[in-house]
Amino acid sequence: PAFAPDETPRDRLRAAYAGPPSSWPAPWVDPGVGFVELGARDLPPQGPPTDIELGRRLFLERRWSAGGDISCASCHDPALGHTVRTPVATGHNGALGRRNPPTLIGVEARPRLDWDGRSPSLPARVPAPLIDPTEMGGARLDDALDRLKDDAAYAELTPERAGAALSAYVASLDRPTRFDRFARGEAAALTDQQVEGLHLFRTKARCATCHMGPTLTDEGFHNLGLSAFGEPGQDLGRHAATGALADAGAFRTPSLRHVADTAPYGHAGLFPTLEAMIGLYDRGGGEVWIRNAADAAQPLRRAAA
Repeated sequence: PAFAPDETPRDRLRAAYAGPPSSWPAPWVDPGVGFVELGARDLPPQGPPTDIELGRRLFLERRWSAGGDISCASCHDPALGHTVRTPVATGHNGALGRRNPPTLIGVEARPRLDWDGRSPSLPARVPAPLIDPTEMGGARLDDALDRLKDDAAYAELTPERAGAALSAYVASLDRPTRFDRFARGEAAALTDQQVEGLHLFRTKARCATCHMGPTLTDEGFHNLGLSAFGEPGQDLGRHAATGALADAGAFRTPSLRHVADTAPYGHAGLFPTLEAMIGLYDRGGGEVWIRNAADAAQPLRRAAA
């Protein structure tokens, strides 16, 4: 049976988590949640080395952009967990992005990409920044390729080849973690404090209700009350992609793999540290807004979080 962490010595927790994940204490999740046990992630097969290397070069290539000053790495810096340390990134002609650039680590496993899930796959998403007026400033993908045509290294580059190479590079970014090693039986990979945190994560703190499985996400969209409804910074999240009322204010559950490397947190980058992000959950989220079906004059109203 599950036990409360504040009543359990760390040596008992060590014993409880000494076996494979299937033997760990029962998680505390809400009824109806399709919980998938945490575990080590099997990394995807690597693409051809030549594709990965070409993709890496293209990822760092500033000539992609209309101004010749922005690369994919400008918003997804490899040295910063493939994101940036500011709430939003700066794009073409100094334009500020609307949302925090999500890390690219592990995105090849996502069934839908972007904070609102509008992109169905990695290959579909890769070209989008090139032709976004506020990101890299291009109008057509062919224009971006034309800026590279005089470089012999890109002589045979086509949109399809570029997309495949960039996708191969991005799919190569994930790496094994200490938790992967722990879940595979390496007990010393986590400290006593981290094992206690793992137990809290799966039980009392209820983090695993949404952050589950080897990728540490349920791949769902949830409303944490951070849509800033009615304010200048309003962002209705998934609703912008689907138009569904139930999706208003809902954002994708991010993976927590390598999360310590990917600050700041949240779709708007409002939380500079993990402690700040956890504080939001501890207070019960932000202000949740829902449809008031009884009053067409007030189509949305505030609800208790």
